Amino acid sequence: MRLVTWNVNSVRLRAEQVVKFASEASPDVLCLQEIKCQEGEFPREAFIEAGFPHLKIAGQKGWHGVAIASRLPLEEVKPLEACREGHARCVSVKVAGVEVHNLYIPAGGDIPDRGVNKKFDHKLDFYERLAVDMAARDPKAPLIVTGDLNVAPGEHDVWNHRYMSKVVSHTPIELEAFAKLMAAGQFTDLVREAIPDPEKLFSWWSYRAADFRASNRGLRLDHILITPGLRDAALRTGKASARVHDDVREWERPSDHAPVSADFGL
Repeated sequence: MRLVTWNVNSVRLRAEQVVKFASEASPDVLCLQEIKCQEGEFPREAFIEAGFPHLKIAGQKGWHGVAIASRLPLEEVKPLEACREGHARCVSVKVAGVEVHNLYIPAGGDIPDRGVNKKFDHKLDFYERLAVDMAARDPKAPLIVTGDLNVAPGEHDVWNHRYMSKVVSHTPIELEAFAKLMAAGQFTDLVREAIPDPEKLFSWWSYRAADFRASNRGLRLDHILITPGLRDAALRTGKASARVHDDVREWERPSDHAPVSADFGL
């Protein structure tokens, strides 16, 4: 099973790109974030024609929104209660016996102080709720937390560690929140398992750069985290198979995020 996470930054605007990517990368499960539409506005027919008839959508007018599109049947699971604001930021399913939670965690605004910035407080609260939930689960159960988690957790997941340590997405308090989530679920960061430090690795680049490769001021914000119950499936060949499809960021009118994929032998 190949799972992909991708912040598409409007699924209606980029439905054709999703179909093109699916034809090239052959994913079985697509976890999309920031779809920016309500459920009834989701371009279902394009996905069904592309071979993804199984859909689970949590939409919201104009903002946020997450969806899972699958070639494989989806089963219902209890949704996460991680977003205190009631935004469409979580969608959860079981596919091929694996529980999948697709998340769009708040970016957090510009000021890394939860006392004066409600958006930043919301982001940390989201992480805290998620960590409590994951700590209560059986780590042997196969589970994936994926999506745009809006934290670049490592020194080599940002273009400049020293500079970015003062910027929301890589501040010490956010890195601590991410580490607590990792510990709570006993998670493996599957992309870093496949492509270890110190290689620089990004999944997001600002639209402000005319040539994102030339400036390469990227961040790794998009993640695929797995519980111990999935390690054997993820490392079936002796190593993890995961990558960032950064070539998609070169397409015409792209999302600012690139898709990230991982393979599982189920």
